[in-house]
Amino acid sequence: MEQTLLNIGFGSSVVAERVVAIVSPNSAPMKRLKDDAREEKRLVDATHGRKTRAIIVMDSNHVVLSAIQSETISQRYATLAESK
Repeated sequence: MEQTLLNIGFGSSVVAERVVAIVSPNSAPMKRLKDDAREEKRLVDATHGRKTRAIIVMDSNHVVLSAIQSETISQRYATLAESK
């Protein structure tokens, strides 16, 4: 079973098939989602100390933080989907 990796910046990747949503972290519901995930130990911080610019929701119910713009990650995801 071959898995396609989605580059989320600074050497970090996630399995593309498991991504449910890629969203901007600026709204109140997204901040609440991030805080809830942190409390429940479901948060993966892949920002390497940089500002969070995207939140990636996985089908495993994990929340991944990225320092790359959500639009950039979405474009990378679309490119991977087209190449299949």
